[in-house]
Amino acid sequence: MIDLKLLRENPDRVRASQRARGEDEGVVDAVLAAEERRRSSLTAFEQLRAEQKAMGKQVAQAQGDEKQALLARTKEISTQVKENQTAADEAAAELATLQRSIGNVIEDGVPVGGEDDYVVLEEVGTPRDFAAEGFEPKDHLTLAEGLDALDMERGAKVSGSRFYFLKGVGARLEMAMLQLAMQRAIEAGFVPMITPTLVKTEVMAGAGFIDHHADEVYRLEADDLYLTGTSEVALAGYHADEIIDLDKGPIRFAGQSTCYRREAGSYGKDTRGIIRVHQFNKIEMFVYCRPEDADAEHQRLLTFEKEMLDLMELPYRVIDTAAGDLGGPAARKFDCEAWVPTQGRHRELTSTSNCTTFQARRLKTRYRVEGGGTNVAATLNGTLATTRWLVAILENHQQADGSVVVPAALRPLVGLDVLTPA
Repeated sequence: MIDLKLLRENPDRVRASQRARGEDEGVVDAVLAAEERRRSSLTAFEQLRAEQKAMGKQVAQAQGDEKQALLARTKEISTQVKENQTAADEAAAELATLQRSIGNVIEDGVPVGGEDDYVVLEEVGTPRDFAAEGFEPKDHLTLAEGLDALDMERGAKVSGSRFYFLKGVGARLEMAMLQLAMQRAIEAGFVPMITPTLVKTEVMAGAGFIDHHADEVYRLEADDLYLTGTSEVALAGYHADEIIDLDKGPIRFAGQSTCYRREAGSYGKDTRGIIRVHQFNKIEMFVYCRPEDADAEHQRLLTFEKEMLDLMELPYRVIDTAAGDLGGPAARKFDCEAWVPTQGRHRELTSTSNCTTFQARRLKTRYRVEGGGTNVAATLNGTLATTRWLVAILENHQQADGSVVVPAALRPLVGLDVLTPA
């Protein structure tokens, strides 16, 4: 939720953020107007209530015509009190709705524009030249089916399109990758968490996942619960309505969960294989910290992501995501995109977002400051491993005979050096 103090004191910054995102900047003036209506109605309400209390004493002491006049005025004030209370409540409701329509204020330096307006910050590794090696690379689905590692047909039979079974070496490869990610997170001081995958509406909304993209989320209407698309949601709600202790530094969690996404609007896109599916597994880093520490934490999360991709021995690039592709909660987002040989392009494998105080303000997560007061905490998140990584691992490490060399870091966990066709 947008900080009203920031909006009042620097509305032009919020307008500029909205323009960069490609969203309506007129909502800024609408918020300011709604807040002014709320404040003026409350002021009138409080003044009338004070007059109402004072007149109660006068009525008790008055007699005759004076008392009748005071009673008439008391009735009139009572009506006005109710009217101003109603007006204040309506303005407050409108204000809350308008506030939720504004995305987080972007950080300085975030590229302006949409999905294709990112800035490449770094390129790591060199894609293999398969032509020089004398064979044409197979895509991840062909490879996985040859390894008897993936069954899309039975996944669709059991659950519908975009579902699958990972089996045999496919399951072993994913479990090894997730285990390695969690091990490294623990070594780095993250607290491991296995999170709920169903959350209440207020948590889903507080994390910022149903403002503009409710159609992308699975909802269980009978229970008024949502299936989460990332453990970020549950971890954002973990300290809701709490005052947390940040005196010893940031609180860092590593959440493991199965994730669910409806992929609304993606019909016809990435239908082959497991690039865009309805269910997958993920290790997600999540941090609570002081706002002044958030930029440093963001770089730290990006470093952890890059280290994991280096262990997967993948060529990849790091991009600074453009404002229009950030999503509501993020003030800045860095993506790591691995090279996918058969597509001839990079595809997102990790994403780390600095959400500043956006989520914590909604979820009322604060920390104590010197002097006894409280401030709103900042939150950040970042992917440390997820099912989609199998696409890049299989394609980049394939051999001419359809086998796949297991990255060295995963071999002790997989129990194999090479995955061979069934």
